[in-house]
Amino acid sequence: MVDVFSSILDITQEMDKLSMQGFINSRIGLGAAFAFGRYCPPPIGYCLAQIFAARIAARQDLPMVRAVRANQWVVSQGSLTSQQLDQRVRDTFKHTSHCLFDLYHNLQNPTAMLSRTHWEPVFDQLIAASQQGKSGMVIVGIHVSNFDLAMHAATLRGMKAMVLSYPNPGKSYQWQNQIRMQAGMEIIPASPEAVRQAIKRLQAGEVVATGIDRPFLASEYRPRFFGLPAALPVAHVFMALKARVPVVVVAATTRANGDYDFHASAPVMMQPHPDRETEILQNAESVLRIAEGYIRRAPHQWAMFYPVWPEVLDELP
Repeated sequence: MVDVFSSILDITQEMDKLSMQGFINSRIGLGAAFAFGRYCPPPIGYCLAQIFAARIAARQDLPMVRAVRANQWVVSQGSLTSQQLDQRVRDTFKHTSHCLFDLYHNLQNPTAMLSRTHWEPVFDQLIAASQQGKSGMVIVGIHVSNFDLAMHAATLRGMKAMVLSYPNPGKSYQWQNQIRMQAGMEIIPASPEAVRQAIKRLQAGEVVATGIDRPFLASEYRPRFFGLPAALPVAHVFMALKARVPVVVVAATTRANGDYDFHASAPVMMQPHPDRETEILQNAESVLRIAEGYIRRAPHQWAMFYPVWPEVLDELP
């Protein structure tokens, strides 16, 4: 035990010498997290995860820490004091570190992963639809709780879907996608060609999945999210309109005992409108309102480390 904690101290000291955020986002950093998660017993692993989380959250100069503060400020509608906002940031990093340990610790143990996850009955219908290939739909997820473990567990339960991931992924994100593909997921970085392929598959009755809450600055549209315009993806709206299929919002929440609940909304049909911009924005916002409800259940479980509203970064208490 002493040797383990000495190693952690050495690593955190090296992180201070280098760019902490660069280390976290590097393949080396992810590899270290994977190794700790896989080989540490849970009591030690959770403790080490908390050490890392506290160390990161204390660095208010880090872009990812500033991003979480800004995102949580908007979610709270500006109701948090500076001290409360700092605590929310700490809670967010601690919760995310706990989720990451659970993910990496259970990657090689499907039975344990499934035993920790609890699904709403509607998921059986979604999984059956994905297997039958007769009811096309777009499933959209948000970065709440252990969303990555949810993807793995859904695959274990038989979910078949083409997953559109963030475009032009960096090396660390490519490594994460490799882990997902090894679990049996079909991961394709978003691109115009990938979207065209997704539409064809939706029209053929298949399922396409993607995320909707990570900022995408190249987007032409700024749908309102928690009351403010945000540069968020709208490809799911475009695909669903083109293929005439519904959108289903899925999310995870963490139980008090550390297990995970997975939720799914009712199917949302996209509504056509003669004005293109109005059509995209209104439908995107109808989906985002559902996402807002899931995030409000446990704001500190929203693991979004990019600024969704960068304009508020300099307005925080």
